[in-house]
Amino acid sequence: MNIFEKDAEFVANTYARFPVALASGKGSLVYDENGKEYIDLSTGIAVNTFGIADNKWVKAVTEQLGKLQHTSNLYYTKPCADLAEILCNRTGLKRVFFSNSGAEANECAIKTARKYAAENKGTEYNKIITLKNSFHGRTVTTLAATGQEVFHKDFLPLTEGFLYCEAGNIAELEDLVANNRVCAIMFELVQGEGGVVPLSKEFVNAIFKIAKENDILTICDEVQTGNGRTGELYAFMKYSVLPDIVSTAKGLGNGLPIGATMLGEKVKDVLIPSSHGSTFGGNPVACAGAISIVNRIDSELLKEINQKSEYIINALKNADGVKSVSGMGLMLGIETYKDAGEVIKYCMDNGVLIIKAKNKVRLLPALNIPQDLLEKAVEIIKKGCAL
Repeated sequence: MNIFEKDAEFVANTYARFPVALASGKGSLVYDENGKEYIDLSTGIAVNTFGIADNKWVKAVTEQLGKLQHTSNLYYTKPCADLAEILCNRTGLKRVFFSNSGAEANECAIKTARKYAAENKGTEYNKIITLKNSFHGRTVTTLAATGQEVFHKDFLPLTEGFLYCEAGNIAELEDLVANNRVCAIMFELVQGEGGVVPLSKEFVNAIFKIAKENDILTICDEVQTGNGRTGELYAFMKYSVLPDIVSTAKGLGNGLPIGATMLGEKVKDVLIPSSHGSTFGGNPVACAGAISIVNRIDSELLKEINQKSEYIINALKNADGVKSVSGMGLMLGIETYKDAGEVIKYCMDNGVLIIKAKNKVRLLPALNIPQDLLEKAVEIIKKGCAL
């Protein structure tokens, strides 16, 4: 059997895979099993922050592998403590819980919010408001937090206690808070799986104002937007706010599984021994790799990300076959007159890997993609979009 047949026979049929078997790569170039070259503008869905087989990341990971690949969280390790210190110093948050994925990071955020409310306001304050069109993960609880019914229907009953507000609708948010015992408002600043749609600054400011007035926690899901993706280390920095809880994953690990739930002043002491845990969370190898990633997301790189973003938007916004371009930094969605799948196939056939978000083409290139490769890829995308 070839790899396609073997996958069909033995791997759970949960993914509508593209007919490409990737075998190797370097930087923003990947190669399939037949040696065909592709410019990768998907990065494992915003995971490979510095592309494939990044030298500094590989060095950090392999050096740690030769020392200690895992120990339980009953003991201390330097990479875990160092990464937590870096994240706190760079964000203004106070403590970090490490896990293995974005869904787990969001589970921790939800548990923390409910425990804080139970201790400070009463157990009846357990409702969490999330936004319609949001996506927070695929566990039973993070599916419940996700404001899209299409993800709910096959897995009922889901975890109770979530309310959904239309993104941008301040009056609806005020009404939900007034008529329910709410412990937190949870949101993505750019709704990635929802079509790469940023929240307006007015609505974000309203979230924080309402939360402050009602002693409600703010939970910012930065699983996809975090780690430089939007042109700041974390997207909340673009909005000049500081959430009580920030979850992240994906690009933090550059390919190794890691999630982080960063806790602010109000909630830094909510989690105590036995209240939460993870076998692999804070794994020294994943943390060593993550340190090498975060330490390189500096002002110079962020400036470069914003310049590349501006280049892509300007190149595509008035291109033939393009309705609109949305997003932030190097997390962009292209609404096309053609079906997005048709554009994706054209690009794949012509050596560019892009993905979809609802009805849009989604671009998530490596943050350090060389300008010449980016320009070559954009030209192919333009041809794919053209009517």
